[in-house]
Amino acid sequence: MVNEELLNPKSIVIIGASNNISKPGGKIVKNLTDNGFRGDLFAVNPKDKIVQGVKTFSKVENLPSVELAILAIPANFCLHAITILAEQKNTKAFIIISAGFGETSEAGKQLEAEIANIVNKNNGCLIGPNCIGVMTPAHASVFTTPIPKLTPEGCDFISGSGATAVFIIESGIPKGLRFANVFSVGNSAQTGVEDILAYLDENYESGVSPKVKLLYIENINNPDKLLFHATSLIEKGCKIAAIKAGSSAAGSRAASSHTGALISSDAAVDALFRKAGIVRCYGREELTTVATVFMCNELKGKKLAIITHAGGPGVMLTDALEAGGLKIPQIEDSEKKSELLEKLFPGSSVENPIDFLATGTAEQLGNIIDSCENDFDVDGMAVIFGSPGLFPISDVYDLLDKKMRSCKKPIYPILPSLINVKKDVAHFLSHGNVNFPDEVLLGRALTKVMNTPKPSDNEIFVDGVDIDRIKRIIEKSQNGYQPPEIIHQLFDAAGIPRVIEIIVNTETEAVLAALKIGFPLVMKVVGPLHKTDVGGVVLNIRNIGDVRKEFHHLNEIKDATGVLIAQMASGTELFLGAKYEDKFGHVILCGMGGIFVEVLKDIASGLAPLSHKEVISMIKGLKSYRILEGVRNQKGVNIEQFANITVRLSSLLRFATEIKEIDINPLLGNENEIIAVDARVRILK
Repeated sequence: MVNEELLNPKSIVIIGASNNISKPGGKIVKNLTDNGFRGDLFAVNPKDKIVQGVKTFSKVENLPSVELAILAIPANFCLHAITILAEQKNTKAFIIISAGFGETSEAGKQLEAEIANIVNKNNGCLIGPNCIGVMTPAHASVFTTPIPKLTPEGCDFISGSGATAVFIIESGIPKGLRFANVFSVGNSAQTGVEDILAYLDENYESGVSPKVKLLYIENINNPDKLLFHATSLIEKGCKIAAIKAGSSAAGSRAASSHTGALISSDAAVDALFRKAGIVRCYGREELTTVATVFMCNELKGKKLAIITHAGGPGVMLTDALEAGGLKIPQIEDSEKKSELLEKLFPGSSVENPIDFLATGTAEQLGNIIDSCENDFDVDGMAVIFGSPGLFPISDVYDLLDKKMRSCKKPIYPILPSLINVKKDVAHFLSHGNVNFPDEVLLGRALTKVMNTPKPSDNEIFVDGVDIDRIKRIIEKSQNGYQPPEIIHQLFDAAGIPRVIEIIVNTETEAVLAALKIGFPLVMKVVGPLHKTDVGGVVLNIRNIGDVRKEFHHLNEIKDATGVLIAQMASGTELFLGAKYEDKFGHVILCGMGGIFVEVLKDIASGLAPLSHKEVISMIKGLKSYRILEGVRNQKGVNIEQFANITVRLSSLLRFATEIKEIDINPLLGNENEIIAVDARVRILK
C-alpha cells in the first residue's frame, strides 16, 4: 500500500545508521543529506551519539514520532523495531534494506510475513526486505550510487532486484535517460511491482505524471493486476517496457502434447505483455534503449531516413531496421534531391541512407534534416554523427539539439564517439536530449517498439458460442483426456468447424459410417493416446473393401476401444492449442503445423480471452505468415477464418477453465475453409 509517507515523508529515521559510509546504514545517511532531504532526519545507533551530524538515539523506543523508517539492521531485530515504530511512533512507511529473510529460508519467509502483518494492521506501507531502497524527488533513501537527478520528465522505474536496478540506472544515464522515481521492492513482503504500478495508475495525472514506466520483474504474483494497470496506463498515453527474468526453467517439464511442451510460464508472460501492450525486453541495454526511444517523439509510420557521415553504421542500421519490418525507402523526388545535393560536398549521396561524408558540416546537416522534415516521404530520421578526433564538432551537436526541438518528425541521434568528443556529447545530453551510441541496438529497439501491439480489449466473443451447453458438457465429462464425442460436442457448442467423424464398434457399423460420410476417408484407432506411434491412423481409404480390412487391423491394436471413421480433409497444416497456466489463465498458441510447430517452434502466444484484432496481430507475427498468405503460386489459407476459430477457442476456454490442455493438430486449411481434423482435450475438475 503505497502512501504519502513513503513518497514525501516529513521525517525519516535510519535504524542502523553509521558513521562508516561503507556500510549500508552509513551510506543511506550520506545519500539523504547529500541529496537535500528537507525534513527531520533521525538515526538509531546504540554506540554513537552523533552519526554524520544527524541527531541519534540509542534505541527505537526513544524516538519521537516519525513517518518513514529505513532499517539496515540484522533481520532478527527488524520485527521488534517495526512493532515499536508502527504501534508507538505512528510510523506509516518502512523500507527494510536488510537481507536474511524469505530469500534464504522458510524461517526468514515466516519473519517477513509477521512483519507485513504488523505493517498491515497499522495501515502502513512496507518496501522490501532485501532491497536497495527508494528514490523520489523528496528523498534518496538508498545505499547505492549513482543517484540520478530526478525529474517528472524522466521515467518511473520499478525493480524486483536491487543490484539490477543499479546496473539499469548505470546503463541508462550515459544514453541521457532520466528518471522520475525509482522503487526497489526486493522480496515484496507486502508491496510488489504490481502494487507500485497500480498506485502509479490510480494516481496518474495527465500532463504531470511521468509517461514512461520501466519494470524489472522476477516474479509476477498477480498477473491480472499487472495486466489491468499496465493496460490502463498505456491507454492513458503511457509507454511501458519490462524485463521478466527467471522463466526458462519452468518450460522444461515433460508434457503429453505439443501444446504442453511448447507453453511454459515464459510463454504466459509473452502473452500477458502482448495483451497489455508492454514492450518485452531481455537485457539491461535493450531495456534502456527502448526507454530512450520512448523519450523521443513518436514514430507514426514505418519509413525512416538515415542521415550519416559514415557508411558502415548506416548500413548496419539499415539492416537492423529492415529486419524488424521498418522501411528505408529510396528518396523519389528527383527535383528536391537535386536541390539538396547542390548544398552538399561533391561525392555526397542523397539516396537513403543519405551520406554527407566525413567532412560534412552543421549547415549541411541542417539542410538534410529540413528536407526530410518538409520534402521527403519519410516518417522519422536517424542521424549518425561521430568524430575521428580531427576537428571540433560542437556546432553539429548544437544544430542537432535545435532541430530535435523544432521538428515534428522524430529524430534519433546516434553519437558514437564517447571518447573523442566526450565533453560535446555530455553537453548535448545536458540539454535533456538522449543518445543512442550503438546504431544496431537502436534499430532493434525501435522495431520492437513499433511491433508491440496496443492493449487489446478484454471483451469475450460470444456470437454463436453456446455457453450453457459448454458448461453442461464439462459437468458430465470425466477427468483426463476426452473421447471424441465430448470433443465434438465442445467444438460444436463453440462453433469451431470440424471434420465429420463417427465412432464404430463393429464392421457393419464401419461400412454404414463410410457410406454416410463418403470417400475418401480416414480411419483411426480409439483408445491409445499417441495413435500414430501404434500404427493407428490410416489415410485415403477409397472403398468398402479397405474399410472392412482396416477396421479389423485397427480394432486389434492393444488398448483399442473402437474405431473412428472420418472424412478426409486436405490443405495446409495449421496448429492451434492452449494450456491453463496457474494465475495467468489459458495461454493460446497458434501457427503452422507440421515441422513449423514441432521443429521450428514458429508459434505466437496470446492470453484468453482474445479479440479478433489481437489474433490477427499474433498471426501476422509468425515467421511463416507469408506462407499463410500464399507465396510462389501456392495458395494461402483463409486467415480471417483462422483468426475466427482462434477467437472461438479462447471463448470456449474462458467458460471452461476445467480444460487444462487442448491440442488441435492439425487444422487443415485452404483459401475457402479451415477445419479441425484431430484434437486432444484434457479436463481436470
